[in-house]
Amino acid sequence: MTQTALAGASAAADAPATRRRPATKPHGQWKVDGKAPMNPVEVWKQDDDGLSVRHRIETIYSKQGFDSITDDDLHGRFRWWGLYTQRKQGIDGGKTASLEPHELEDKFLMLRVRIDGGRLTTEQLRVIGQLSRDFARGTADLTNRQNIQLHWVEVENVPEIWRRLEAVGLSTTEACGDVPRVILGSPVAGIAKEELLDPTDFIQEINRRFIGNPEFSNLPRKYKTSITGHPNQDTVHEINDVSFVGVLHPELGPGYDLWVGGGLSTAPRLAQRAGVFVPPEDGPAVWEAVTSVFRDYGYRRMRNKARMKFLIADWGVEKFRQILEEEYLGRKLPDGIVPPQAKDFGDHVGVHEQKDGKFFIGSSPLVGRLSGDTLVALADLLEVQGSYRLRTTPHQKILALDIDTANVETVIAELDALGLSARPSIFRRNTMACTGIEFCKLAIVNTKDTAIHVIEELEERMKDLVDAGVLGAPITLNINGCPNSCARIQTADIGLKGIVVPTDDGGTTGGFQVHLGGGLASRDREEAGLGRTVRGLKVAVDELSDYVERIIRSYASHRLADETFAEFAHRVDEELLT
Repeated sequence: MTQTALAGASAAADAPATRRRPATKPHGQWKVDGKAPMNPVEVWKQDDDGLSVRHRIETIYSKQGFDSITDDDLHGRFRWWGLYTQRKQGIDGGKTASLEPHELEDKFLMLRVRIDGGRLTTEQLRVIGQLSRDFARGTADLTNRQNIQLHWVEVENVPEIWRRLEAVGLSTTEACGDVPRVILGSPVAGIAKEELLDPTDFIQEINRRFIGNPEFSNLPRKYKTSITGHPNQDTVHEINDVSFVGVLHPELGPGYDLWVGGGLSTAPRLAQRAGVFVPPEDGPAVWEAVTSVFRDYGYRRMRNKARMKFLIADWGVEKFRQILEEEYLGRKLPDGIVPPQAKDFGDHVGVHEQKDGKFFIGSSPLVGRLSGDTLVALADLLEVQGSYRLRTTPHQKILALDIDTANVETVIAELDALGLSARPSIFRRNTMACTGIEFCKLAIVNTKDTAIHVIEELEERMKDLVDAGVLGAPITLNINGCPNSCARIQTADIGLKGIVVPTDDGGTTGGFQVHLGGGLASRDREEAGLGRTVRGLKVAVDELSDYVERIIRSYASHRLADETFAEFAHRVDEELLT
């Protein structure tokens, strides 16, 4: 060995060992890593498409009963047809985390009726109401994704439910699962005087071409869409995987600004502008391309990292736009424009004139809680008034359309008699709640009853502040039974996440972690933002009314001029928020 080689060998021996970086694990992206499944869910998704389970429900499970259902169908593919097992009654919320899933579930199903854009006829509403009466013990909950959910459904009755729904143009197809879920659409599409463009054809084209299409029935995770042409941005676009927001381009006219990568749950992330303008005629093609990017590049190895938001967080919108245009569209899209701030609230509650001179009336059920009887009675009420159309909203509201001027007050009174208030208190109007422990296997607390109790308490206790007009902008109160944020806790003024809290006697009880100061873009907020948490702040269920009253009074006493609750919550020290 030469002296040079010896010297080099000696130096190498004396040098500290260089640590090799561990190889980056693949994300399970089809276009990068291939289609070999990387977790058990991906295995059964590839073994047999989720849509295929319908045949087994119709020919086997509905005839042989609940106990005949295989595990991968019951806890997997059933979701592709809007079906989940519901929570067994009487199980305390403190046991949610300690019991196995099969110990929590009952032999009854939740069935979700898919209502894209919230569009319903009175005939369709009556059918849902009759199904509730016949097969769901009268239950019917309006969700904040414009759907209606029925509970206590037995698998033996599912084929008949499908038959009746499909006879009037409704379905449960891909209402759940790793698929394109219901499309949030402006509830006033085609009727609002102020709308920039009508997205009805866009929504219907997506539904016709892509829902139930095997090309998109195996996505990495759930996939949520929102489309609006209304300037009040009424489809919560910041928290969807893909959103099309109506804008008026100074050179190209009306179209959509594209947003991607929103979603809440336990890792909240707000959507970002993709920077492109989408002409109305290009909407379906762009939706197909965006969805294809997610299908092919979305992460499939870890379920808790599989939503579109994680891909966008890693790529950034610049790379996303490049991939979208070069690999999927084969052309450039025009640069987009920032949507102007909304001029009014997007829940459409109250009386509003339509394009045709008639009126629509937005009403507020108590936190989405309805019944089969209420749905049938509402259909009857509207038809007597010559109205055959209604809409559901992403805010758990119902709009009655096509009301003549002379009948507005009559309809308002009759809606109120059904528990649907067109002139609700600020607390009723702005409170939202998820399903909660009554039916949800993930929940820790009762949300619906808790929310209704808090609303009633606040309406009584806070008359002085309401009458004095000192509360300023509406204060949203969103109540969720678990950390998954179906009720959007991070984007509420007061967001409540169901948890187990300790008691003074050393035990535990149901309660909430508090998020404060979140919100979506609105008349009083230029941009969406997430709420803050206060260190150590946990509120027991039975103390919730006291806490909410206390913090609202703190806001009323300490806010600056014209300061919203969210601005107050982010500005002040923690002692004013406890």
